[in-house]
Amino acid sequence: MKLNDALPILRAACGKPFRELFVGHAEDLRTNKGNVGQLLLIYAGLKLDSNLTDFDDGELKTNKAKSDGSPLETMFITQISKNIDTFLGNPRTKFEESNLYLKTKNLIYLPVVKNSESAADWYFTQCVHIKMTPNTSLYRKMREDYESICDGLIRHVESSDDGFIHTTNGPNYVQVRSKDSKPYHPIYSNHYGRYISNKNHALYFMKSFMNDALNGRM
Repeated sequence: MKLNDALPILRAACGKPFRELFVGHAEDLRTNKGNVGQLLLIYAGLKLDSNLTDFDDGELKTNKAKSDGSPLETMFITQISKNIDTFLGNPRTKFEESNLYLKTKNLIYLPVVKNSESAADWYFTQCVHIKMTPNTSLYRKMREDYESICDGLIRHVESSDDGFIHTTNGPNYVQVRSKDSKPYHPIYSNHYGRYISNKNHALYFMKSFMNDALNGRM
């Protein structure tokens, strides 16, 4: 399915309590918040799979928000353990060939309000579509973030006391930080021939990304 084909369905989902959208599943979301995105994909008509992006040409994300849609937390983009050497290698993978670009170049996200003890009362505030094309301000900022994060991760591996990567923020919208639970999943770099982290890490959008998207600053 193309992302544009799902837009009307996702827009129509906004403002409806989860008891209407996800009949029989709403209360399950209290214990597994990751299911929100999965249920939304099914609602839009997609099958769950392991493809890089949710749609043929884009990605769907949700994030916890205030009632006006503004973010309460950062937004997960993708894990980096399997492709760590695309950041650390010499030469590194070009931004336009990176998973970061492929996962975010055509993106739709829905802020979700969870201000009730009952997940049946939760709802999406709006449907935000962000398309990143070369020679735009967004493209330049994301590429700058990517290059800065690559440099930062390499600096950590080569200079930090433990030789591990650590939380690394780009200057604009993107950060790398740990994302794991016990038992932890260390990251091995073929480029360096050793473990460069004692737990998994992932790319995230910082709140600045969602705020700028919501306020038309892209």
